[in-house]
Amino acid sequence: MIHPYAVAVLTAFIFGFSFMFTKGALTYVTPYQLLALRFCTAALTMTLLWALGLIKINLKKRPLRQVLLLALVEPVIYFICETTGVNLTTSSEAGLMIALIPVFVTILAIPLLKEIPHPLQVLFILASVTGVGFIVLGGGKFTSSGPSLGLVALLGAVLAAAVFNILSRWLSKQFRPADLTFVMIWVGAICFSGLALLESSGQTGADILAFLKIKEVRSAVLYLGIFSSVVAFFGMNYYISKLGASRSAVFANLSTIVSVGAGICFRGEPFYWYHLVGGALILIGVWGTNRFSRSA
Repeated sequence: MIHPYAVAVLTAFIFGFSFMFTKGALTYVTPYQLLALRFCTAALTMTLLWALGLIKINLKKRPLRQVLLLALVEPVIYFICETTGVNLTTSSEAGLMIALIPVFVTILAIPLLKEIPHPLQVLFILASVTGVGFIVLGGGKFTSSGPSLGLVALLGAVLAAAVFNILSRWLSKQFRPADLTFVMIWVGAICFSGLALLESSGQTGADILAFLKIKEVRSAVLYLGIFSSVVAFFGMNYYISKLGASRSAVFANLSTIVSVGAGICFRGEPFYWYHLVGGALILIGVWGTNRFSRSA
């Protein structure tokens, strides 16, 4: 059996690099067009793996309403809220809001999953969030757009991600990670394809597929569809089922370190002292959250 901590770290690395690919593709396509291409690629990949017998999917005579709710929460609601929030707020606001996901997961896990956090665990979760704050704020360079629909949308994304962690942990007792991932990806493909067509008035599915001729779009769709969707979503469902909601959620903040490192190494972005401090706090937070968990 693959160790859940190794899967969690690998998943964080995959999500961390996804920002770099997304930035390159969004020069040519809209967010919903990219999401549609991403999840259609992921859905075809999952179906091919199932058809070849490389993965097993068993959804017959199973309570699918709960799984459909999981898929509606993430990826659909999460990405709609995140996309809207990022477009209507500043990058610092978006980064700080998304970093609050582990806090909301920990709060919701208490009444819904009976996962009572250790006091030290709470401190280390806050340390991880503080680390993200150091990196996002850029040494105190905070910019605010003021109260807006964007902040409400970002809060919706945070709540959706928190509810996803709770539902995935709960459903792991009845479904395997592959079952949950299969439904999530196909629901995402259907919903985002519809949104892309509605957004692109006058364009057809063939027009959107034509963007794959562009190298940056094609490479982003392959990475986001196969790795950030199939592999990463499967990984998330797997390690949440093994580690619990609270201990799993804090690994998401590792993606911040990876995205900063990818920007420095591959895009020539500058490295500052607060990247080092923030990264250290995130790593300490992830270690402490899992080291002092009551379920450890």
